[in-house]
Amino acid sequence: MTLGVELPLDNDFAARGPAGKKMTSTFGIPDLQQHRERAVLADKLGFKALWLRDVPLWIPEFGDAGQVFDPFAYLGFLAGVTDNILLGTAAVVLPLRHPLHVAKMAATVDQLSGGRLILGVASGDRPAEYPNFGVDFESRGEQYRTAVSTLRRLWRDSAELPSASMKVLPAPHEGSIPLIAVGRAQQSTEWVAENMDGYMTYHRPAHFMKPVTDKWKHSVPGGEYKPAITTMLVDLLDDPNAPAEPIRFGARLGRRQLQSYLCELEGAGIAHVALNFRPSSRPVEEALEEIAEHVLPAFSGEAPEPPHGVARG
Repeated sequence: MTLGVELPLDNDFAARGPAGKKMTSTFGIPDLQQHRERAVLADKLGFKALWLRDVPLWIPEFGDAGQVFDPFAYLGFLAGVTDNILLGTAAVVLPLRHPLHVAKMAATVDQLSGGRLILGVASGDRPAEYPNFGVDFESRGEQYRTAVSTLRRLWRDSAELPSASMKVLPAPHEGSIPLIAVGRAQQSTEWVAENMDGYMTYHRPAHFMKPVTDKWKHSVPGGEYKPAITTMLVDLLDDPNAPAEPIRFGARLGRRQLQSYLCELEGAGIAHVALNFRPSSRPVEEALEEIAEHVLPAFSGEAPEPPHGVARG
């Protein structure tokens, strides 16, 4: 198993930070003042991937603006300030973007980063966004399938468009880009297992995760390796021996319990965990450095090479 981090590297979900300082003025909107330095730090510390989301419109009722920046513009920036860390989306909402634009933007980032892009894609889960884009929410599953097929075709040897002798340039760095399903996107597990290069699911403790990963593993045709990925919200406590206390989609705990918790997820079949520090009561840099020193060395193994280079970098 490997470890990555989910952007924003902020702790805006924590009501109070060190010395009782209020972290942000509006819950769910990170201040981003140190976003560059923290992304560079994660790269230097040896985390495997940076993950970012596609939140086109901030809807106050949801209380979460993601990392605020447009994902593709931000990926281009991150490609220029990092060297080794993979750049992943979790996830681009395909029905709200034209697949020709997605194909070109993703291939551009993949080229600029030297083949470090992992394109996580989803059908979206915020119905209020869709009317603003003139898109039907109820047909998003069908739109998702069509977009996945279009992306595959456009990346395949810069395939010509059917209407004319035109091509989408550039081509991806290594001929294609790994496509990760983030959620099932209104599809069956069998469809996802056959058509995608991996599957990212929401966080669950290990005993709840194992049935999910077992179903995924048994659905992948021919015993092919396709990773199961998850995220985890982490509030890393000062006491390294602090026991785990469940929080929504994660845990509040010390580093030793974090390592045990991650070992259990690995045993349940998870290949990669994206740690999210938004509920952290400690400075993000402290949490990154402590995990990199004491936990990361136990989770740096390489998995078998999946199709289209999912484990690249």
